[in-house]
Amino acid sequence: MELPDLAPLWLTLRLAAVTTGVLLLIGTPLAWWLAQSRGRMKPIIEAITALPLVLPPTVLGFYLLIFLSPSAPLGAAWRDVTGDTLTFSFTGLVVASCLYSLPFMVQPLQSAFEALGRAPLEAAASLRAGPWDAFFSVVLPMSARGYLTATVLSFAHTIGEFGVVLMVGGNIPGKTKVISIAIYEHVETINYSEAHVLSAGLLVFSFLILLFVYSMNRRFPVHVG
Repeated sequence: MELPDLAPLWLTLRLAAVTTGVLLLIGTPLAWWLAQSRGRMKPIIEAITALPLVLPPTVLGFYLLIFLSPSAPLGAAWRDVTGDTLTFSFTGLVVASCLYSLPFMVQPLQSAFEALGRAPLEAAASLRAGPWDAFFSVVLPMSARGYLTATVLSFAHTIGEFGVVLMVGGNIPGKTKVISIAIYEHVETINYSEAHVLSAGLLVFSFLILLFVYSMNRRFPVHVG
């Protein structure tokens, strides 16, 4: 039996790694604001953040396809600056993946930040630690469990994407053809042997990811302020 084409696998891993890195940068301040805020805008922002959990991926992908297209302001500006389009490109996949996996990053971090309470920050302030110093020296170490869960789930969720990436990126080998689309293509062409190999690999990977998260969470203490 011939070995399956591994190009979609490497592209998927690259997409998941880049998406997770971007989400860490975006999700940390957003989750911190949600954990600290008591304003009227908080429920609205929480609802927008969690929308990908209930919205069909094809709906999100359809509107992203329109929003990122060269005829839209953002897509046109990107094309003018880079000479490339956001749709049917790796960059477009990153944008779509960040939006689609956003709640998997924000919600665990928000829960971890909320569990800290005010006591650790007040103790740091009493020692004359500034806001940034308190966050990096107190909040981040005490939120390790939340960061572990958020990072692993965001990475794994990006790997399993299908509808959003298909709508925004299509099926371009070496550019937008990720592993979920490769499986769909094999099934369409009745190439069940390769579809089985890729599907079984994702099944085992998903199980190991969840096993890792649950096992590691037992080793990290929960800090409650």
